[in-house]
Amino acid sequence: MKLIIFRTSVDGCCTTAAYVPERVSFWSSVKRFKFPMTTFKTQNRHGYSIKFSPNRSNLLAIATAQYYGFKGGGTLFLVSYNKKKSSITKKYDMFWEDGLFDVVWSRTVKSLLVTGSGDGTIQMWNYKHPQEPVRIFREHKKEVCSIDWCQNSIDDFILSASWDCSVKLWDPNKYCSLTTYKGHDRLVYEAKWSPFLSSCFASVSGDGILGIWDCSSPLRPSVKINAHQAEILCCSWNQFHPFILVTGGSEGLIRVWDMRKLITPIFQLEGCQDAVKRVQCSPHHWSTLASVSYDFTTKIWDYSTSSEPRQSHQNHSDFVYGLDISPSENGLMADCGWDAEARVFQI
Repeated sequence: MKLIIFRTSVDGCCTTAAYVPERVSFWSSVKRFKFPMTTFKTQNRHGYSIKFSPNRSNLLAIATAQYYGFKGGGTLFLVSYNKKKSSITKKYDMFWEDGLFDVVWSRTVKSLLVTGSGDGTIQMWNYKHPQEPVRIFREHKKEVCSIDWCQNSIDDFILSASWDCSVKLWDPNKYCSLTTYKGHDRLVYEAKWSPFLSSCFASVSGDGILGIWDCSSPLRPSVKINAHQAEILCCSWNQFHPFILVTGGSEGLIRVWDMRKLITPIFQLEGCQDAVKRVQCSPHHWSTLASVSYDFTTKIWDYSTSSEPRQSHQNHSDFVYGLDISPSENGLMADCGWDAEARVFQI
């Protein structure tokens, strides 16, 4: 174990220390650019979300929408990535009558996925029977823009965040929601389960508020902070430290928070020239994260060493919406965007 000192980049007055395990440096363990970037064209469907399967390392899901999500239908692509051949092959596609804005895999049933749609519905799919969803959840009044699935030996719950300003908790085996959480004044962009506490989740909203919720208290968040002076579009929990959370705002800032000391962020990352659409903490290294932005870039950061990006990739010619880091292979990433392309690449 070693002691790492975090310092805020806002005014330098707040110092936070944390013990972290000794690990091989992420950057020393990654062989950069060993494999070329591989592209899959989503056939006039504009990409919103991309996720590696947690069970099959070469399988990815891509949630897309026609006409940039403003009208038309949506397609969920399942594709296979072959690293040796540097190729992506379509395996299945599933169609819905409105745009698909997010997707999440089941960890316990390899063939199950859940998507959120522009018509306010949530679809559960089995790619072995791709003709139609196996279950449809209908309660949200506006677009469902975020889906997350908590699955462990005890819990099996889905979170959905919507432009109707609410977050809903679902049992995947029931058609009606278990609880509705209303603590935001504007649309909720994302809700994410804590990887350490199964009864805890975070939500971020257009009201600039970061909320930390206890599932048993739906009336108000347990912790509420004005985290950005702008809309907050995304959040991600640190995979190594239960109290560390990252947010991304429409003003282009990424902030790293310690839930035990929320007066000011412990770190602020600057370098995005437009809104930060998604952030994701690495499952392989405690201080590494990735982001995608409306400035067409995908950036890699190590906030323990610098407030500036370690790498910046302009993989797309339009807004980048989807982002994922492979849970099984260090350095392998995927993104997708409004240019109707999804890319898998090594950093």
